[in-house]
Formats: sequence, structure tokens, C-alpha cells
Amino acid sequence: MSKRIAVCPGSFDCITLGHLDIITRAAAMFDEVIVVAMINHQKTYTFTPQERIDMIKKSTADIKNVRVDMYDGLLADYAAKNGASAIIKGLRAMSDFEYEFQMALTNKKLNPEVETLFLTTSAQNMYLSSSMVKQIAIMGGDISDFVPPVILNDILKKLSPGKQK
Repeated sequence: MSKRIAVCPGSFDCITLGHLDIITRAAAMFDEVIVVAMINHQKTYTFTPQERIDMIKKSTADIKNVRVDMYDGLLADYAAKNGASAIIKGLRAMSDFEYEFQMALTNKKLNPEVETLFLTTSAQNMYLSSSMVKQIAIMGGDISDFVPPVILNDILKKLSPGKQK
């Protein structure tokens, strides 16, 4: 039987406990999960590509069947090149669904071999976004309940110097 591989894409600018929840649950369902930090040229990032990769690696280090990668191109192509049968997308609210559904249909058209699976976030992470976490950090607020402890200081060092724990 072939290895079941899933791709969990995102910008991960920065990775949150909501992201980690989706990644952990996906890792329980697949033999391998590739967490891929996508490059979106229409987006402005706070963290460099390498910083994002490093934070994802630190945050997922204890999940043995997760590997981390970066990609600048079409997700459907990435899935095909890596033998993935599924794309895992986390949904927070109905507002996420319309966009993600459109992307899923597009990816299916580009790569008929891949399915998109939607995982709803846990209730405690429903409101959580990287943008919100960054805004709180910039304003000196406590983000320790929103991000993996192993990357807390990495985020604070960049966004709220002098606030490291």
C-alpha cells in the first residue's frame, strides 16, 4: 500500500496554536503531512521565509510524521510533485469557507488526483489568526495563549522588542 501524504499549506506568518491544532489532527490521519509555507506575491509578510520555516519546524518538532517545506508556485503542482493525495485546510468560520471552497475546486481542476479536506478548528481557536496575534504583540499584549511556547520569544523579539519572556 502506498504512503498517504497530505499537504497542509499556508502563509504561517506566524504559526499559531490554531494552525498547530489542524496540523496535529492531520498528522493523525495521514502517514506524512508536509506543512508548506506558500509564497503569495500579493501578500506582505512580517517574517522572512526562513523565519517562518524555522518557527514551523520548532512548533512541529515533536510530530514525527510532519516535514516542513516552502513553495513558490501552484499548490496543485506542489501536491503532484510530492505525491500528495490530499490538501488539508483549516476553517475558522463560514467566512473562510467561500474562499477555501473556490480554491479547492480550482486545485481539483488543476490536479484531479488531489482532494481537499476541510478541518474545522477547535472552539478555543475559532477567532485566532496570525494577523490578530501580530497586532496584539506589536501593541505589547500577551500572546502566550495563542502561539506555541517554543516560538513565543521569536515572535516577541521581532514584534515587541524587550517583551521576551
